[in-house]
Amino acid sequence: MTVAGLVTALAVGLTVAALSRLVVPGSRRVPLWLVLVVGVVAAVSGTVLARIAGVEAGPADLLGLGVPAGSAGLGALLVAATAGSRQSPPG
Repeated sequence: MTVAGLVTALAVGLTVAALSRLVVPGSRRVPLWLVLVVGVVAAVSGTVLARIAGVEAGPADLLGLGVPAGSAGLGALLVAATAGSRQSPPG
């Protein structure tokens, strides 16, 4: 992975995670730092998987940008859907 690919993955992960927090309803129960960390980790993982699959992940490649963006969005969506749904036991 090149430095440009890593910087792109970090920027995409932070941006998509922050935007997903604004879009997903009920995501206010999840801390912002958790959504950002999961977005960055998912974007870097998506970049690594894209690189393994032979897709060049860089700032000029649309598919290389789409894979980290999609994985960051999916990660942030999963966190918003699962982390904030804590219910107290009856009784």
